[in-house]
Amino acid sequence: MQELQRMLDSIEFIENNLSNTLHVEEIATVACMSKFHFQRMFHMLTGYTLNEYIRNRRITVAAQELVNSKAKVIDVALKYGYETPESFTKAFRRIHGVSPSNARKNMYSLKAYPKLSFQIQLKGDVEMDYKMVEKGAFDVVGKSIRTTTIGGELNRKIPAYWKESNANGFTKELAKNCGSLGIIGICMDFDKKQENLTYLICAEKNLDQIPSDWEVRQIPAATWAVFPVHGAMPDAIQKTWERIFSEWFPSTGYEHAGGPEMEVYQSEDDPYSENYYSEIWIPVK
Repeated sequence: MQELQRMLDSIEFIENNLSNTLHVEEIATVACMSKFHFQRMFHMLTGYTLNEYIRNRRITVAAQELVNSKAKVIDVALKYGYETPESFTKAFRRIHGVSPSNARKNMYSLKAYPKLSFQIQLKGDVEMDYKMVEKGAFDVVGKSIRTTTIGGELNRKIPAYWKESNANGFTKELAKNCGSLGIIGICMDFDKKQENLTYLICAEKNLDQIPSDWEVRQIPAATWAVFPVHGAMPDAIQKTWERIFSEWFPSTGYEHAGGPEMEVYQSEDDPYSENYYSEIWIPVK
């Protein structure tokens, strides 16, 4: 569980530098991880993106400082990385629902986002099956949406996108010519802050003529860690994602290789059945 201890070290580093410029690379170095793996690990363990957490902690500490000192709003804004009082006020109001000047009057309740902590436990009560698969580059065809990890939006938007695609017949069209992997859901095109990504419902490319409203994407060659998922969608697959990052990565020493992540649906059964089978594919190194 050394990887989780390093996450704790990185959180302590963030806490000690809230009033300084924080760079993802520097925080990831404290955790002895690559930037990509650290940000994915952080989000899966906490439910926050790294930048979301830093913003919330800064606004929390700034509110405490305003209420308990005579510091000027502009000085507090600059201290916690805001270029103007206006941008600080906007962010402050988004979190607390009131302006900084009103907050210091002690007439309003303020929200607090406490410093994160992890309770590190060796579970081992339910084993995790997985296999390693080497696969060369391949093309996929399908349709995509852009979504965000902020506030857990992807956990709402992606299941809704599947329901829509099943209802309008898109997944049935994909299934007619899909490859050995079946129907695939792919998370890709993560932005630098790991707050936005593309989710693609697709299949391996087996057609020469692609419908005009479909897109073709290439998935690079990788070593994949493949995890079986048993149970109804979307709960079963979301719980497996959580276990991969909270248990499997910390206990094995593997690291995310930074490429697309795949959810593979080979079963023709009802996806909302407790007997439904799917897989999670993650590129590792």
